[in-house]
Amino acid sequence: MYTLYKINSDDLNENFIAAIKAQFPHQTIEIAISEVTQVAQDETAYLLSNPENKERLLAAIEQIESNRLIDIDLEKL
Repeated sequence: MYTLYKINSDDLNENFIAAIKAQFPHQTIEIAISEVTQVAQDETAYLLSNPENKERLLAAIEQIESNRLIDIDLEKL
């Protein structure tokens, strides 16, 4: 099982720990902490590292900014 929590460090308290213990009773767990801004920057750098992917992403951003959008009715798919 993989669970991701995003929480401000000021909000960490005993209730948060209790919730984790309740979700994973009697298990060995691993906790990794990173700053959200760093993770977002890493993901952006990864996505833009491939020239073809970068071109497609930048073109999509340009379409959004110029309001060239396509509405799709998911019921018809």
